[in-house]
Amino acid sequence: MKGWLLSFLFMSVSIAESQSLGDKVLEERARRGIDEVYNLDFEEAEKEFNEIIRQRSKDPAGYAFLAIVDWWRILIDMDDTQYDERFYNQLDRVIDLCDEILEKDETDVNALFFKGGAIGFEGRLKFHRDDWLAAANAGRKALPIVQAASLHDRKNYDIMLGNGIYNYYAEVLPEEYPLVKPLLLFVPRGDRKKGIEQLKTAWEKGKYASVEAGYFLMQIYYTYEKDYVNALSIAEQLHSRFPNNMLFHRYLGRCCVSLGNWPKVGQIFSDISSRVQKNQRGYGPSSDREAEYYLGLCDMNARRYESALKHLYRCDELSRNLDKKETSGFMAMANLKIGMAYDALAKRDLAVMQYQKVLAMNEYQDSHKQAEKFVKTPFAQ
Repeated sequence: MKGWLLSFLFMSVSIAESQSLGDKVLEERARRGIDEVYNLDFEEAEKEFNEIIRQRSKDPAGYAFLAIVDWWRILIDMDDTQYDERFYNQLDRVIDLCDEILEKDETDVNALFFKGGAIGFEGRLKFHRDDWLAAANAGRKALPIVQAASLHDRKNYDIMLGNGIYNYYAEVLPEEYPLVKPLLLFVPRGDRKKGIEQLKTAWEKGKYASVEAGYFLMQIYYTYEKDYVNALSIAEQLHSRFPNNMLFHRYLGRCCVSLGNWPKVGQIFSDISSRVQKNQRGYGPSSDREAEYYLGLCDMNARRYESALKHLYRCDELSRNLDKKETSGFMAMANLKIGMAYDALAKRDLAVMQYQKVLAMNEYQDSHKQAEKFVKTPFAQ
């Protein structure tokens, strides 16, 4: 099971789901700051959020928005733990401020949302750090808080983000990963179709949660619904609005791969590769590996096998540094494609050696089946 999927369910609400700051100038700051976060302009975002904190030191909003900055710092390189402690401290500050408000008014919607979101994000990072019990406990605590907030403001489109995430994954995860079922015995049933509709509403009409809703919706269309046309449409909009966000950029390329638009794939991943070489924020080894793999596939499709080998061997090299826990799909498939390229170049001995390497790795999709087939019968384009 992909752990990050279950963490989506535990999250259940984004701390970007502010209700209202009650001040048009501050609300504009919040929107501007959130956009800067998604475009990975963290320093400018921090200026906006710190000004909100300066003017509203007892309001959890500014602190919650500030936590988003460190969340994206973590997200662009999940192996880097240097921001973890500060992120947890920021979330604790949000929770403490919310508790102060809820002691006076237990129905305060802002406080309920920010508290539920902060607990949910704490669980999300715990899950990424393999502390699954703590992640599950955070989800258990966050869900009723979010549900209570929803009861007090049914017309807020931002609410649809958390509800949509929950409804979709609560139905889909048990279907895709039966081992998850015991963890979901004591939570409400999900509704896949309703979840998509709620996320679409948040994406189209949300005040603060629109981008996050679009991000989740794009992943759902791409990963589970296999609706690559709709996934591509959202990816294009997100990348156009936030051209420096490497995750949106990479999804744009993936959608084009799934739709077989190889000229576009080459353009997108060449751009990503160029940004890696320029050390642009967010475009690190993981982006480099993905770009090298898909550029290798572009060359394979064009029968440029020598060029394909260069890209695929670079993908394999990067994988050996990145794959700390187990063999990744990129490593398995890159080595399979290397074997196929050697076969196409009539270098049978080298091709068979590659297929044997693939068979010694963890299986990804049908990598073993394909390797076994090509050991018996050479690949021919």
